[in-house]
Amino acid sequence: MANRRTFIRRMASAPLAGAVIHGGAAAAVPNRHHFKELGVRTFINAAGTYTALTASLMQPEVVAAIEYASKHFVPLQELHDKVGQRIAALLQAEAAMVTSGASGAMTCGTAACITGTNQKAIVQLPDLTGLKSEVIIQKAHRYGYDHAVRAVGVRLVEVETADALERAVNSKTAMMLFFNDAERRGSINAPDFVALGKKHSIPTFNDASADVPPVENLTKYTKMGFDLVTFSGGKGICGPQSAGVLVGRKDLIQAARLNTSPNSDTIARGMKVNKEEMLGMMVAIEQYVKRDHAAEAKEWERRIAAIVDSVKDLPSIKTETYVPEIANHTPHLRIVWDPAALRVSPEDVRKKLREGQPSIETTPAGKEELVMTVWMLQPGEAQTVARRLRTVLKGA
Repeated sequence: MANRRTFIRRMASAPLAGAVIHGGAAAAVPNRHHFKELGVRTFINAAGTYTALTASLMQPEVVAAIEYASKHFVPLQELHDKVGQRIAALLQAEAAMVTSGASGAMTCGTAACITGTNQKAIVQLPDLTGLKSEVIIQKAHRYGYDHAVRAVGVRLVEVETADALERAVNSKTAMMLFFNDAERRGSINAPDFVALGKKHSIPTFNDASADVPPVENLTKYTKMGFDLVTFSGGKGICGPQSAGVLVGRKDLIQAARLNTSPNSDTIARGMKVNKEEMLGMMVAIEQYVKRDHAAEAKEWERRIAAIVDSVKDLPSIKTETYVPEIANHTPHLRIVWDPAALRVSPEDVRKKLREGQPSIETTPAGKEELVMTVWMLQPGEAQTVARRLRTVLKGA
């Protein structure tokens, strides 16, 4: 009888023990300060959504979705399907998929334009023997991230005019690449670029990775006619930093899916997206499209005003608020002063803000100005930035 009672008591405690082992609800998770333990600096982000500064912070709903996903096993392809369908509906696109950032989307999308659903071609990449091997891009649109396209093995063909683009089209042309932030620098605008792609039956791909806000951009470019568009998850959308979204033509999204994980022997097999990122990205987009963007813009104005008010009475200080036309389309504060009146350089101010407590990062800018953004500040941090900035400048 005693052995039987002991056995029952042990069995009754087993679920709790399992929950503790596997991190279930019954487990008491210690409140560890991991970055402090590792000696890694945290900071107030008055710089913006730079990857090297870990971009944006995820919303609580996104974190909750990631935690939820972490506790369940699911068929990954089925989740890919359902999440893609949900995001496509939200963004009014034919199809969508979650990618390993906008860079991963560029690699998968380019591969899709080359291989379609041809399994032999998918396995063959990056060997382009017998396959289309060229991507047309405006010379003014060359940038540091087009390596994600070149990784597939293609040659980028640079053009400067619409006439030159049409002459460059040939049987090897797989895709036309457009860098959205560079639209003003090129001679072919986005609608004309799309029209040229349609005329020659060449897929057009728009890298709009950092171009939200405004929220309208999430649907603008597919409606314009681009065959593929990518947005970063870890910038204005405030999703997982390691995720992005690729939207566009259903056949191309299908082909992009075949060129990446969990499919083996593919060019983008290593660009894995797990269930947590898929769900997190979906919820981030759900939250972003229903956010009160007008109220958010007013809050940004208040934050800018708080910083300006803190320094406007200091000698020779001049401030200007500006909003970049396309990428990072949020208020930026530019601060300049006469070095003879305030004997400190903008770079010295940046250094003092970075090295103080709390540490504050500002936007990388030229030697003659100090630039800040406020959209990544958390509640109350604008006042902290204002106080610290005044202390540094007044001390000069």
